[in-house]
Amino acid sequence: MANFVLIAGARLGSWAWDDVVPHLRAAGHGVHPLTLSGLAEKQGVPAGQQTHVRDIVDEVERQDLREVVLVGHSYSGIPAGQAAERIGDRLARVVFLDSGVPADGEPFVSAWPDGGAMMRASIAENGGFWPVASAAHFEGHGLTAEQIARIVDGSTPHPGATLTEPAELERPLGDLPATYVKCTLGDPEPSDDVAELLAGERWRLVEMDTGHWPMFSRPRELAQVLLDIAGA
Repeated sequence: MANFVLIAGARLGSWAWDDVVPHLRAAGHGVHPLTLSGLAEKQGVPAGQQTHVRDIVDEVERQDLREVVLVGHSYSGIPAGQAAERIGDRLARVVFLDSGVPADGEPFVSAWPDGGAMMRASIAENGGFWPVASAAHFEGHGLTAEQIARIVDGSTPHPGATLTEPAELERPLGDLPATYVKCTLGDPEPSDDVAELLAGERWRLVEMDTGHWPMFSRPRELAQVLLDIAGA
């Protein structure tokens, strides 16, 4: 039995996995969707990059989870990749779901085309938070109008420090047993840093023909992808 620890991307909480969780549990696995500090029901909790890493490690250790399949979506690939190193032999595999990957000493925003200048400005203008995105941000990703409304309505401003503070890696990321799930709708190719990791022996690539939020657009298919990964 695997224990799936599921962390959604920026502005989202554990609720984002509601359509995926039943399929994983029906297959007999443990499922642990996690809200990171400062988001959703944890709004108001101060958070930096390492706070989110500790959130994940603490959840795994508090519940004494083994055979952990750690899933980080979008932004949350950054803290998930760091946490994966720190949970040691509890980890079965880390899944980067159309996500960023951490680089030692680099923040999430460094991978953005402008080096994160626009995001940093937005955070400064919004009291230290990255504001909730409009519905237009989610168009072109295979989502219905109802699904987009659900994401927008459930989103909360994201603690800016988690996006601008650097990752801290203890060993090369390529040493981790990892699967990268690339959502190919509109952006079919992995980024250069991901492609380099995929060239290593321990990383695998899975593609999904949907947009960046597959837990909403293709929850059953995503659950099956995760089950296949856990069984690999």
